[in-house]
Amino acid sequence: MGNHKRFLEEGKEEDDEEDSESTSSLNDEGSESESESVSGDELEIERELADVPFEELQRARADGSHLSGPLKHKQSAIQKKPSRANKNRPMEVSSKIRPKKFREVVQVPKKMVRDPRFESLCGTLDTEGFRKRYNFLYDVQLPSERQMLQKMITKSKNPDVISELKSHISWIDKQVKSDHNKATESKILSEHIRKEKEAAKQGKKPYYLKKSEIRNRKLVGKYNELKDTGKLDAFIEKRRKKNASKDQRYMPYRRPGESSGTKE
Repeated sequence: MGNHKRFLEEGKEEDDEEDSESTSSLNDEGSESESESVSGDELEIERELADVPFEELQRARADGSHLSGPLKHKQSAIQKKPSRANKNRPMEVSSKIRPKKFREVVQVPKKMVRDPRFESLCGTLDTEGFRKRYNFLYDVQLPSERQMLQKMITKSKNPDVISELKSHISWIDKQVKSDHNKATESKILSEHIRKEKEAAKQGKKPYYLKKSEIRNRKLVGKYNELKDTGKLDAFIEKRRKKNASKDQRYMPYRRPGESSGTKE
């Protein structure tokens, strides 16, 4: 009995070994056939792509048309435009699509600010030449325009038009006054530069005027001009009234309820 049992067990082991050998040989043959089919497909694809121009291949890669199967379906699902359930509702974007790690930001071209005053091609500003060329604007054109606007004010009855004309007249006065001040400053500077050049020829160091000194010289020149024309007293009186009104503005007022009399 024991020998019969041992014989059956040995036969079983031999059968198992034969089955394993047959299955491994089948697997090896299947893998070889699969590899041969894959390599054959690749060779066939390479043979087909050899006749396709390079530009079409690049275009197909950019469009995604070279993909096939699940990859193409996935790309089309990603590129699908968001839909809306109703035309009055906003676009609905699927929450299943994973957001990109890096956002695609449209780069706006930077605006280049160009200031011709600081460019080497435009040269330097010649203030004296500019004043000589455009001096007719401040001497002829602006005064004649002011007279014309003054006549329009007398003829017009619309308060809005009158206020606009008055504001334009005040702008003209400011322009003429600023041009007069600039001309006075340039005259002072040119006179000072002329004297300093003469002093430099004698071996002296040049001295540059400060803004405060230019302002003081302007005041001295204005004082001498008013004194020569006989308008100095009127100017001083006008300035005194202006300063008095300015001081009166900051004077404290009497509080309501306070009696003017003194307490007993």
